[in-house]
Formats: sequence, structure tokens, C-alpha cells
Amino acid sequence: MTLFTTDLCDAHSSLSGFQIAEPIFKNFGGNCKFSGQITTLNVLEDNVLVRNTLEQSVDHRVLVIDGQGSLNCALLGDNLALIAHENGWQGIVINGCIRDTEQINQLPIGIKALAAHPLKSQKKGTGTQGLVINFAGITFEPDHYIYSDPDGIVVSKERIR
Repeated sequence: MTLFTTDLCDAHSSLSGFQIAEPIFKNFGGNCKFSGQITTLNVLEDNVLVRNTLEQSVDHRVLVIDGQGSLNCALLGDNLALIAHENGWQGIVINGCIRDTEQINQLPIGIKALAAHPLKSQKKGTGTQGLVINFAGITFEPDHYIYSDPDGIVVSKERIR
């Protein structure tokens, strides 16, 4: 990603469909900048669907996970982050927690999450994929575009060049 969120905001913040996330996320992973088309998940303390989704090979996509803001366990660890990188995911945004942060910070993938938590999630297989989800003041829609860097996250209905 060569575009900075600050420049995107300066040029596009008044356009319809351009959204700026509330600054609630911490940066993890070796790539602090990432962008791509959005894939959405909605899960609660269960990461089976997260794994199933990250095991899919993709091109220029970002997984946005609404973990419903739970701080009770991690939805992603180093094994899943590595799987994501190997399958072409550009980044992951989690309204929830991750773990294995030291290992994840060595991987060439960008991740935003609320916090780190050492406990792994449940494995029940619950959740939904492909829905419109809302958190951090943003409406995340599948196939819209997300741009993330250390200054924040912006979302646009159209791709910005």
C-alpha cells in the first residue's frame, strides 16, 4: 500500500461512502500498512470460522472480524496469522483480541486488534460470514475497500488509487 490514511482523509473524507474508524485498535504484525477488499466475519469467542476463512487463498483481501469487542480470549494466534500470510491475506482487523504477539510481530502481515489475551478461543464452529458488520464507528461491507496504517483505518465503497 502506497497510500497513507492521512492523505486519503485529506482528499476523500467529504465523499459519500468514505468512513474513518474510531482510534481503538493496536497495531500488530510486521506490516504496519495494508489494504484490500473486505471479507467479513461475525464470531463470539470462537475462531473455527476464522481458521476456515484464512485457509482460503485470496488476492488482495483483508479479513474484518467482529468479535463483538470481547476481551475474554484471543481469536487469532501466530499459527493462524502465518496461515493468513501464506494464503495471500493482506491484513486482519479484529474487534477482539489476539495472542502470540511476539511471534506475530515477526510475520509480514498487518493486524489491528483491541488487545492481546493469552487464552485461546472456543472451537464450536459458530459465527457468520459475509454480513455487513458495524464497530469502531464503521459499517464494514463485503467487497468494499479498507486502508490501514499506524494512523488509523479508513473504508471506502470504491477503490482509491
